[in-house]
Amino acid sequence: MENRIQSIESPKNRRIRIGIIPGHFATNHSHVNYYVDMTSIKTSHKMAKEAAAELAACYATTNIDTIICLEGTEMLGAFLAEHLSGQGINAGSDIAVVTPELNMNGQMIFRDNTQKKIWGKQILLLISSASTGKSIMRAVDCLQYYNGCLAAIASIFSAIRESHGINVQAIFYAEDLPKYESFSSSDCPMCRSGQKVDAIINSFGYSKI
Repeated sequence: MENRIQSIESPKNRRIRIGIIPGHFATNHSHVNYYVDMTSIKTSHKMAKEAAAELAACYATTNIDTIICLEGTEMLGAFLAEHLSGQGINAGSDIAVVTPELNMNGQMIFRDNTQKKIWGKQILLLISSASTGKSIMRAVDCLQYYNGCLAAIASIFSAIRESHGINVQAIFYAEDLPKYESFSSSDCPMCRSGQKVDAIINSFGYSKI
């Protein structure tokens, strides 16, 4: 699979790149025709800092108290907090960066020591990939339980533009990938045509089949 990887530069900043591998891939929620590799943005501090600056520019007038990081976006979240606290309405703020725990049922929870960073706070939800919006829905359910106020949604890659009445600000959108497509597992034309699934994918990476 690796010999099929293509590099895509952000239309906003050429120093920010993702890798894409064409094929037939299965996620928990859908089947897609690309594996989107965001490893460099998640692990390279230089690229994460560039990506954070691009996202921060979208929130100069949005009050943010806490960034909730999902799917390995903690480094990006820390740089995003730094940028937000240095400009605009959040200048000088001490922005919290937290990650929820997943319980045995896959539900997001916050322990007693971190709940104070959520309760009554303005929350920016940071996710690596939003292909169907279901992960966002799960996170919003968690926020409602802990009385957090969803103020913003940011993503490295997003195939959706809006969720819960809030624009999803992303570094890369589906139109930045050539003919990106996502299907429900029960309505996948690649499955119907007999094309084998190349790999199972999630926020950690992929496992070939």
